[in-house]
Amino acid sequence: MKKIVLLFVLSISISVFSQKKDKVLVTIDGEKTTVSEFKRIYEKNLDAIDDTEAKDVTKNLELYINYKLKVREAYSLQLDTLPSYIREMETYKNQLSAPYLQDTTFIDKLVKDVYYRTKNEVKAKHILIRVPRDASPKDTLTAYNKIIKIRNRIVNGENFEKVAAETSEDPSAKGDPKLGRKGNGGNLGYFSAFNMVYPFEEAAYTTKVGEVSQPFKTRFGYHIVQVDDFKPSAGEIEAAHILVRDTTALGKSKIDSIYQRILSKETFEELAKQYSEDPGSKNNGGKLGKFKAGRMVKPFSDAAFGLQNEGDVSKPFKTRFGWHIVKLIKKHPIKPFNEIKKELKNKVKKSSRMQLSDQAVINKLKRKYNIQENEDSKKILDNPKLRSIAKDSLQNTLFSINDKKIIQEDFIKYIRNRRHKPVFVLYDDFKNQEVLTYYKDNLIYTEPEYAYTLKEYQDGLLLFELMQKKIWNKSSKDTIGLQKYFKKNMSNYKSKELKEVKGQVINDYQNHLEKNWILDLRRNSKINVKKRQLKKLIKFYAKK
Repeated sequence: MKKIVLLFVLSISISVFSQKKDKVLVTIDGEKTTVSEFKRIYEKNLDAIDDTEAKDVTKNLELYINYKLKVREAYSLQLDTLPSYIREMETYKNQLSAPYLQDTTFIDKLVKDVYYRTKNEVKAKHILIRVPRDASPKDTLTAYNKIIKIRNRIVNGENFEKVAAETSEDPSAKGDPKLGRKGNGGNLGYFSAFNMVYPFEEAAYTTKVGEVSQPFKTRFGYHIVQVDDFKPSAGEIEAAHILVRDTTALGKSKIDSIYQRILSKETFEELAKQYSEDPGSKNNGGKLGKFKAGRMVKPFSDAAFGLQNEGDVSKPFKTRFGWHIVKLIKKHPIKPFNEIKKELKNKVKKSSRMQLSDQAVINKLKRKYNIQENEDSKKILDNPKLRSIAKDSLQNTLFSINDKKIIQEDFIKYIRNRRHKPVFVLYDDFKNQEVLTYYKDNLIYTEPEYAYTLKEYQDGLLLFELMQKKIWNKSSKDTIGLQKYFKKNMSNYKSKELKEVKGQVINDYQNHLEKNWILDLRRNSKINVKKRQLKKLIKFYAKK
């Protein structure tokens, strides 16, 4: 049975964080640990320890020395070069550095914007000119000029819906006469936060009612938006409905008959189960769950949100799906900001708008760092066979970030399997990535807490690999050694049969192996404890 006993909080020894007047407490083969380093480690778990003996400073120092000896052994065996270790550390570094890569002020602003856009709905229409993801700068400029001309037509007095039907590359604007579908003239109805891609939402909420926005770009292409209305959100409601699909007079007669039975106090839910032709809701008494106004077709939304009191039932009305009767089950108004702040923050962090926060961090770093681009080296971006250039010809510096040089070969490796974007866009992405990588790699020098935590995990992971190699695997595979240990210490166990107490014996055998291993490590190391500093520490904690 494997045993993971990290009796001491893992340590770090980075001289850049040591105070100039900090005294040395212990030296192990020339590697010094200062008083403040030991105090940090000792105090980290002090409050969690109830046992007075376990708080003993001298014993904790001995445990610390044992730990340091083990970690040194792990490095000497080059366990830090194992592929599994390298992968694990890279994953952890990314997780640990994530909070440092967030602009908290910017995120807080995004959350406040989301709340405002949750409480208030905007009604808008749009015109789209599509731009392919892999469009060249020339094609992008052509699309932009096209949308500018369209906007000028509207600003100069032409009707937005008419121009949308003529020019928009959103199929819903024109409709399809062959299928009997009318165009919507670009009308999108009311919407709120998270209903549209972020750049579209941003344009709609920052354009005044009656005005036409400047062109803006989303992943679909260039848009312009005209804002028609702005109103407080009704929040969400829970409702149930009865649907009769027949839109003829026969269907109207059937829905009217059901409505009369509702007025006669028959149960809405039972009537829905008997007569509704919506297979998704009829068995549940017609219940549709919780929804916002913009989620349903307009006639349905108007009828449902037009009901004032919980339990109210609408008169029969018609949509393209058939005849409906709606019952209001419950209203869910927008909660106060403090009650949903956490929920909104999580939504923001999972949404595409977090890219804005990432970009804000990158822009800040770009202003902070000295970034020099080599224009001659950048000429390879114009080579149509860029990915096939020989490695030997890609050793020139593409750009530098402070003292770090990034060569052409690094960029080619980055784009080798990335073909979904133009090269010039990939170059900007690569440069941004390198800026973030440089920042993450230097966090150990700029953020002491990050450096401490990373080193703790790094050494702890190495210690796990080492214990597996030296103790756990040996105790489980060395059956002869285990038998010998059992026979020699049989008086310590209730049974004379190994199989009956095997778990306990393996545990004791592991302790035995570890104890002998530590003795060997200590014999082969030069350990010097500064007794004067140790006495001061003991005296210091005795007063607490």
